[in-house]
Amino acid sequence: MADRTYSPEEIATRGEAIYREQIRSLVETTEKGKFVIIDIETGDYEIDTKDVTATLKLLERRPDAVTYAVRIGYRTAYRIGGRRLMSKS
Repeated sequence: MADRTYSPEEIATRGEAIYREQIRSLVETTEKGKFVIIDIETGDYEIDTKDVTATLKLLERRPDAVTYAVRIGYRTAYRIGGRRLMSKS
């Protein structure tokens, strides 16, 4: 759906819901620390140790993907300074 525009908040809400409801239980114990890039329109995703690699793999299959990134096992995908916080799930 290349003609659909999402706000950053909508992307985050949809991406987080897809991760929590469909993906997390499948990957959290075996892929911790890797990035999962999710197409918020289809639920399709890719996992890799590098976010750019996962994104490019997903975009090969879904060129019009609207993407959301999650770092498996962490509350945030990225950080600016400070220390990385582990998820308390």
